Amino acid sequence: ALAWLLGRPAVSSLVIGARSKAQLKDNIAAASLALSFDERARLDAVSRPPVLYPYWHQQLTAKGRFGPADLVLDRSDV
Repeated sequence: ALAWLLGRPAVSSLVIGARSKAQLKDNIAAASLALSFDERARLDAVSRPPVLYPYWHQQLTAKGRFGPADLVLDRSDV
């Protein structure tokens, strides 16, 4: 989870909490863990929140008129 979060575009740092030396070592090791494209894509897909109204409605009725800012919310390929 930490390795995935570190690779997210808006995340610049993480706060970790460990109760033992082993947990601390595991948390620190996440910084050097490299996830494959497929692993990252699968994690992105299962963690994606649902599109809220009115955005899901716009996808159904106005998709041809989406501008660059609207395309951030376009999940029609999912």
